[in-house]
Amino acid sequence: MTLSLRVQLFADGASLDDMIAMSRRPYIRGFTTNPTLMRQAGVRDYATFARDALAAIPDRPISFEVLSDAFGEMESQAREIASWGASVFVKVPITNTLAQPSYGLIHRLSHSGVRVNVTAVMTLDQVARAVDALAGGAPSNISVFAGRIADTGRDPVPVMAEAVDIAAAQPQVKLIWASPRELLNIFQADQIGCPIITVTTGILNKLDCVGKDLDAFSLETVKMFHGDAMKAGFTLKRQAQLT
Repeated sequence: MTLSLRVQLFADGASLDDMIAMSRRPYIRGFTTNPTLMRQAGVRDYATFARDALAAIPDRPISFEVLSDAFGEMESQAREIASWGASVFVKVPITNTLAQPSYGLIHRLSHSGVRVNVTAVMTLDQVARAVDALAGGAPSNISVFAGRIADTGRDPVPVMAEAVDIAAAQPQVKLIWASPRELLNIFQADQIGCPIITVTTGILNKLDCVGKDLDAFSLETVKMFHGDAMKAGFTLKRQAQLT
């Protein structure tokens, strides 16, 4: 499959088997994870999982998140995670659970050479302040959770377009369209010039549908419904006609 896209596709997940399979697709340019995905995937040992992933996929960036809620411990964890490999980006949340901003920590890490991925970002003010904190530092990412913005009934596209413009002030900072909800988001990210979109395996697997004939797709859907009805053994008894 040939994709004519400017946006880079990252795979988002925490199944090592899925990550390795995705790494065989040349259009997958990097990977992101988070503790929720790891828990869902049944990861038991964080560091072991991360090192296994880095050993299996040594040639593309992978983001791993700090676990602590205290900034001092976050910093120690970030430096430990960064030491795992040259392709590591360290995910640092935009605030801790007390809503205290992490801009100071982001600045210190980035300006000491740690490649940071600022995560859980949802407002343009957060984007602007994160860009300021990263200015002049190491190559970094800012992950804006467009899908969660959409979950609130807001159109994420104008927000993401403005976020792209804000981040463009620092060439070493690349914006990530995070938490996409559908395949269309890839093309929306591409249209606004977003550098990266990170996508779950379930959505990436729908790339085979790109450009599909809609009449053929309609017929496939009819056949699916009919086939599932037959497999389920559903029946409808004809009632006796009233006279």
